[in-house]
Amino acid sequence: MNQRWKPSVTVAGIIEKEGRYLLVEEHTPKGLMFNNPAGHLDPGESPVDGCIREVLEETAFHFTPTALVGIYLSRFLKPAFQGEPAEDITYLRFAFTGTLGDFEPQRKLDEGIVRTLWMSLAQMHATQERHRSKLLIRCAEDHAKGQRFPLESVYTDMSVFQGG
Repeated sequence: MNQRWKPSVTVAGIIEKEGRYLLVEEHTPKGLMFNNPAGHLDPGESPVDGCIREVLEETAFHFTPTALVGIYLSRFLKPAFQGEPAEDITYLRFAFTGTLGDFEPQRKLDEGIVRTLWMSLAQMHATQERHRSKLLIRCAEDHAKGQRFPLESVYTDMSVFQGG
């Protein structure tokens, strides 16, 4: 077997205010689900920049990452759906915490995002059947226990920003 394994790199904002975490409710093949503001890293961007972009696109809030909460590896077995084949997907998630900035009320949220909401850890535990990812709770729990790493822990070489 000469196939290179390529996990999907994602970034997530773990944003807490007064004991509640900013989440999104979004359409998925399984129906409406909750998730952290998160998404795939785009070519030519650093994980920090990707997180800033994803939080803005999914919540209409500006976000300034201040620390890395953690790096998470998870696997998702996506069943076949509407003619699409089943997939075995591994995600590598960089989760950042930081400061929530200005809100852009006129900004349209990413396709599929229905709304933003704030949930406590207890509310997250009570709604696990509606979580898009098991990492939603894990990231929030790591944040709540004070897990933080310097942003400099995630280095992006300048070659990433240079066109192909």
